[in-house]
This record gives sequence, structure tokens and C-alpha cells, in this order.
Amino acid sequence: MLTFQRLSGAELERYIPELARLRIRVFRDFPYLYEGDLAYEERYLQTYIQGQGSVVVLAFDGDNIVGASTGLPLSQETDEVLQPFKGANLPIADIFYCGESVLLQEYRGQGAGVTFFNEREAHARELGCKWSCFCGVQRPDDHPMRPADFVPLDDFWRNRGYKKHPELATTFSWKEIGEAYESPKPMTFWMKAL
Repeated sequence: MLTFQRLSGAELERYIPELARLRIRVFRDFPYLYEGDLAYEERYLQTYIQGQGSVVVLAFDGDNIVGASTGLPLSQETDEVLQPFKGANLPIADIFYCGESVLLQEYRGQGAGVTFFNEREAHARELGCKWSCFCGVQRPDDHPMRPADFVPLDDFWRNRGYKKHPELATTFSWKEIGEAYESPKPMTFWMKAL
């Protein structure tokens, strides 16, 4: 039975090492294929301790963290996230950015994904945001590392009320399994009115 906590700021500090390891483990799978770097992850997660209006939703099995979902006001994000919205002249101050959701494979299909979105959207509404967004990596259907049983999350996201916006696109760089160096990966945004 999973339990959930919505945390912000300094109360997240004690979970940073465990969250960093969880992110590396989950993002190693397709479609991200992330090679992982513990020091980078621990630095990155400081965003959610220091960011004004940030939130992390943790999923627990007993005392063990088995999943996590992040978010913060879009205005607190990096240029690579902000640029598509600036280019489209969208109201950045009214948009909440749902960062990543990670969940160990054996806990999927039990409602954690729905809870992650519900909790982040509730937080966004409490902040007065009018929109919620996130982005997903774009991989070709014939990608050589795509598992035969891979099911994209597009239908799940549509069922949560999100709409894909191909005109809002960016790239994130990370070191993929088998790569010697980081390379840019195409990302597309999805949005929902709150």
C-alpha cells in the first residue's frame, strides 16, 4: 500500500541522496536511457529545496521511497524550459511546470501517476497558477533500444487533461547509455488549463 507526502523546501533535504539514486535507476530505462551521475542529481534536486513555490511528491512503501514527482512555477525554471513559452508569448507567471515523475517498475499501475499529477496540480492551484505543463522526450518508434512492449504515456497524459503542443519544443542534454558525452534530446511540452 503506497502512501504519499507533498513536501517543499528544507524538509526535502534528508531525502536528497535517496531521490538521486531513485532518479538514476528509473531514468536508465527507455525512453530516457540516462547514464546517471549521482553528484549531478544531488545538485539538481537542490532546485526543489531552494525554488520558491516548488514541490516534491514522494511515494512510500513503508519507510522506503519508491517514487517521486517534482514541480515548480515555470518562472523558476531554466532558459531551456522557458524559451518556448517566451517565444510563444505565453503568460509564464501563470504556468506551473511539472518536472519529472519517477516510480519503480513494480509499483506502476497502482494509481501513483494519477496521485502525482493531482498533488502537483493542487499545489499549483494553491499558488494561483492557471496552467500546468510538462515535457516529454521524443524518441522515434524504431529506436534501437525501444523495448518491444514499450507503451508511450501519451494516452495517460491525455486522460489527465493534457494536450500535446508540438509548437512548444526544446532540447535537454544528458549522457545516454553508450554515449561518451552528453547530447541534446528533443522534448515536447504538454499543457492543461487548471
